[in-house]
Amino acid sequence: MIDPIVFDSSVLVDQFRTNCYAERIDALAGSVCYSAVVLSELWRGARSAEEKGVLESFAQRGPVLTPREQDWLESGQILAAIRKRRGFEPAKMRDLHFDLLIALTAHAYGARLITSNRADFELIHEYRRFRLEVW
Repeated sequence: MIDPIVFDSSVLVDQFRTNCYAERIDALAGSVCYSAVVLSELWRGARSAEEKGVLESFAQRGPVLTPREQDWLESGQILAAIRKRRGFEPAKMRDLHFDLLIALTAHAYGARLITSNRADFELIHEYRRFRLEVW
């Protein structure tokens, strides 16, 4: 895989709704991959046949990157450290868990993670370095 790229759900949702990243996406050099965690998040919110069709096309284009056992275990350790330092409520911790799994999976595959969710991914980046690009 040449320079793998993973989009966070924030970028994919904004692109689908407003087409605001079309030029940036077209200008990317690399191989677009999809995170199984991101696809799961998007399926959870998909309502229309059009949205479901877009998600099916993402999975078919692949590859779909999945978290490894090590990523799951490390995510719990990092979340415990974040909770201790920040004292976030359980709902925030659940949201961070998905983002953390996306980041750890991207890291495991050497992928660049592109997101518009600056706050959460920069927080995660403090605990685990990965290739992060914020749009």
